[in-house]
Amino acid sequence: MFRLTTARIASVRGFSTSASLSKKVDSLSVIGAGQMGLGIALVAANKAGLQVNLIDANQGALDKGLKFMDKLLEKDVGKGRLTSDEAQAVRGRVTGHTNLQSAVADVDMIIEAVPEIPKLKFDIFRDLNEWTQKDTILATNTSSISITKIAAAAGAGAPRVISAHFMNPVPVQKGVEIITGLQTSPETLATTLEVVKRMGKIPSISKDSPGFLANRILMPYINEAIITLETGVGEKEDIDNILKNGCAMPMGPLALADFIGLDTCLAIMRVLYEDTGDSKYRPSVLLNKYVDAGWLGKKSGKGFYDY
Repeated sequence: MFRLTTARIASVRGFSTSASLSKKVDSLSVIGAGQMGLGIALVAANKAGLQVNLIDANQGALDKGLKFMDKLLEKDVGKGRLTSDEAQAVRGRVTGHTNLQSAVADVDMIIEAVPEIPKLKFDIFRDLNEWTQKDTILATNTSSISITKIAAAAGAGAPRVISAHFMNPVPVQKGVEIITGLQTSPETLATTLEVVKRMGKIPSISKDSPGFLANRILMPYINEAIITLETGVGEKEDIDNILKNGCAMPMGPLALADFIGLDTCLAIMRVLYEDTGDSKYRPSVLLNKYVDAGWLGKKSGKGFYDY
């Protein structure tokens, strides 16, 4: 079991610590009602018992997300994981909002889960600095963008900025990457670790380096599999089968790329390539072409496989 200790926090960038650094968190706003944001909202309400504002400027996307949450809770009831009353209580702790400013004004913590577009995230954190309480934790679910850069966009709010990078699908995967920027305060780190623990997750702390831990390792693996397909070394089924049946991977790299989203894979590879300047991170030409074609994987109905 993960145990939060001041010694562990102190080991990150030489933070000094006091006996108790974390602040009490009872309410959370999640920005973005897509697959990641919805999962974070559901787990926060279910496992941590938090009051959650789920925010999306698109009413249709918000409605779709909340309906999917209802289906997930119904499934949990059907499988005996929750009683009907418990599921209703979880659902009652989540409310949908389309107005960002009003939905973040009075909460203890925010987790941003919008697409991996740097300017979009920078603009959001610039606004969050103005619209939130001065001790609200400002977390991002980014999978690749520098936390130091995002924190800089928050201006005076930079010490409150951190990354809590959840893994997909959030209700299933236990791991969460916690990444600090140069400006992140020890109180922000301690509070984020405590909230993640309450959500039933196992945090791994990473420095603010391109790709962090998971994607620094995972995405080049996926990209190399795509290059293997692109150059005719093997067919897609053979590539995935040998990794599943010969290397004990639960899913082949091409199927995994489809599940993640090929546009997301490309965005992360571009960050790795641009931020390091190392040619080993050059995105596959075929990956670029699939994204150009709108073949984004499972979410678009076609990627390396048809869905």
